[in-house]
Amino acid sequence: MIWQWLADAVLTVHVGIVLFVVLGLVLVLVGNRLAWPWVNVLWFRVAHLAAIAVVVAQAWLGVICPLTTLEAWLRRQAGQSGYEGSFIEYWLQQVLYYDAPAWVFIALYTGFGLLVVVSWWCFPPRRRPR
Repeated sequence: MIWQWLADAVLTVHVGIVLFVVLGLVLVLVGNRLAWPWVNVLWFRVAHLAAIAVVVAQAWLGVICPLTTLEAWLRRQAGQSGYEGSFIEYWLQQVLYYDAPAWVFIALYTGFGLLVVVSWWCFPPRRRPR
């Protein structure tokens, strides 16, 4: 039971990181439009840029995300195969995992990463909020 709980925890963290990457850019764009100073705080912007940079690098290098690998290992330890299991596991996986050729993910991640870089140019980060 502990292995399944740990696998669900890793999946939850993984989804949280995905949400941070996607919603982080939305917050930067909307927040600058609405004059929210906190969206340009340096630590937030650096963490966001680093997160998408890791995703893009993994896609270009053909590396499977370590969180995906860890989750799969934990599920095997729990005696599970595939993605059958708890309610949380099922729905988080429906949101996070989908099938497409590798080039689609490389293009999407790279394009999204470029949008993040452009947001740095259009809305430069600041050490402290205004």
